[in-house]
Amino acid sequence: MKLDKNTNILIVGLGVIGGGYARALTRQGYRVSAITKEKHDVDYAREHGILENATTETDPDLIRKADLLIFALYPHIFIEWIRAYGHLIRPGALVTDVTGVKSVVVETVQALLPPGVEFVAAHPMAGRERSGIEYSDDGVFRGANYIVTPTEKNTREGIDACRELGRILGFSRISELSPREHDSMIAFLSQLTHIIAVTLMDARDMTGLEKYTGDSFRDLTRIAKINDAMWAELFYANRDVLLAEMDAFGLEFSRFRELLAAGDIDGMRAKMRLSTARRALFDRPAVPSGSDAAPEAPSASSVSAAAPAASPSPTGHSGITETK
Repeated sequence: MKLDKNTNILIVGLGVIGGGYARALTRQGYRVSAITKEKHDVDYAREHGILENATTETDPDLIRKADLLIFALYPHIFIEWIRAYGHLIRPGALVTDVTGVKSVVVETVQALLPPGVEFVAAHPMAGRERSGIEYSDDGVFRGANYIVTPTEKNTREGIDACRELGRILGFSRISELSPREHDSMIAFLSQLTHIIAVTLMDARDMTGLEKYTGDSFRDLTRIAKINDAMWAELFYANRDVLLAEMDAFGLEFSRFRELLAAGDIDGMRAKMRLSTARRALFDRPAVPSGSDAAPEAPSASSVSAAAPAASPSPTGHSGITETK
């Protein structure tokens, strides 16, 4: 499937990500329609020029005409929608999504779709801490990462079309992972970080502290302003992997506490040098076009021979490579 200005694109779900996709595609002249639950979102999209053809009705004709369907729904709603209306998708159409977990979604959706319809899952690693189309902004995609999670049931043509969608939207680094690899990685890079932000905000009464805080606290807790319904579902869907990451984080936190309790200044400084070196990788530009691997993360020994060994990932995501 080749994506061009004649491709009929249908977005199901006009929230912050679905709205961002609609903005980016409409701005570049693509044919975009949408089905979404709330009339407010339809009205907002029309009033702000995000797209004109949007409805709250599950229109069979709109579904049958679609060449590319993008689902921006919670995982369980996505599966329910496919179960109820998937038979309306025409053979030859390509389906993709923005869902934050893959193992519980991909196999189920692929099994539910009619013959001749291909589902290539994807995850845009960009968004906002707020939800709703009014907070959508396709600018967050530019320079961000986009993960495609194909299976053995996918064709190279379908995978390439999904990758092309990522490029059109403005993502700078496009990776391919299996659904299981994706969920392992996302437990550490996204889900654990949200839990840390939430628990930090919940750790004590914050009344009045906003008068004294600096940027470090605001930066660290930005994502604590969270969509509780969506994130609770994502955490639970990836529970086993996420629990392992939480245990590993707790162990590393305890090690730092032990250094502090023992007055081990050198040990604490070694830990901080290691974190500084590793964090620097995330400030670097995207891997140059055509490169197949991400920069190698510094090891504890390469930073300082005195650095205490960091806990290895319990889910083994450190070896995942990235491609353009």
